[in-house]
Amino acid sequence: MSSENTESSLTDSNHTGSKATTAEASGHQQNAGSNWERQVLSDLVTGNLKEQRAARRWKVGLRLGWLCFWVVVMWQVLAHNQTSTTISTPHTALVNIKGEIADGGDASAENVVASMRAALEDSGSQGLILLINSPGGSPVQAGIISDEILRLKAIHQKPIYAVVEESCASAAYYIAASADKIYVDKASIVGSIGVLMDGFGFTGLMDKLGVERRLMTAGENKGFLDPFSPQTEAQKKHAQTMLNHIHSQFIAVVKKGRGDRLKETPDMFSGLFWTGQQAVELGLADDFGSIDQVARDVVKAQELVDYSRQDNVAERLVKRFGAAMGEGAWKAMRSTAVIR
Repeated sequence: MSSENTESSLTDSNHTGSKATTAEASGHQQNAGSNWERQVLSDLVTGNLKEQRAARRWKVGLRLGWLCFWVVVMWQVLAHNQTSTTISTPHTALVNIKGEIADGGDASAENVVASMRAALEDSGSQGLILLINSPGGSPVQAGIISDEILRLKAIHQKPIYAVVEESCASAAYYIAASADKIYVDKASIVGSIGVLMDGFGFTGLMDKLGVERRLMTAGENKGFLDPFSPQTEAQKKHAQTMLNHIHSQFIAVVKKGRGDRLKETPDMFSGLFWTGQQAVELGLADDFGSIDQVARDVVKAQELVDYSRQDNVAERLVKRFGAAMGEGAWKAMRSTAVIR
């Protein structure tokens, strides 16, 4: 009996030990699995935090970059627009009028007038040369510049001369006529004292193609410049009257500016243009000369100082950014507009 009890107790103890070992192994496995999951979660949280920090750094850096950019832009614009009077040695002031005379361009009234003011307000400037190389442009912009030339001459009592390079036509000559004297090269193109309004008409082509133009207006003449609609005789007469008025204003400016020097011919105000040599003979110009020659021999101040105001890189960026914003706003308005 004792031996059987002993064997039984041994067997029970073996079973108990085996169960303990199995439980211990199972516990190790559970601990290992739990540690692995915690490690994965920890890595995910750490990675997410790093990404968030990096994103915040990028946002802060980008905002600082834009802030620095706009600070530089505004500094450039403000520095460029300063036109304070300075005391300097005697010199001849120079302002360029090149390219199309138009609002928003280098030869706009805003730029040219600001340049002329700065030039004549400088106590060292003995006179001003307008260096012109332009085929013309807006009569409104030319009229503003012409009026300002007369005003500045009266205020500062300094001579203003126009020196022509390749061309001084149409609105460019409108400006030059207000100067004290006009100097040209023998081969310069001068004149074109006329006004035009151009466009296209496609009504005949549309009829052949069977295309119908559907244009609705409030006001019978609202769309009379529409290229896809026919023009009536009354509309053509109205447009011609407008052109004649502007032309008469142009002629009056030329006659007032040139005075008795002008040798008027029947075709002088017909829109024709002439060489510099012909212009001198007709009294449209005074003499031949370059900017250096006029500064040296006429103004008597050989040193040239350029006061021409042009948009710098910063201003061009601002204007393009503003134009893009304006275009986006215009498209948004058009998409919701019912009447336009």
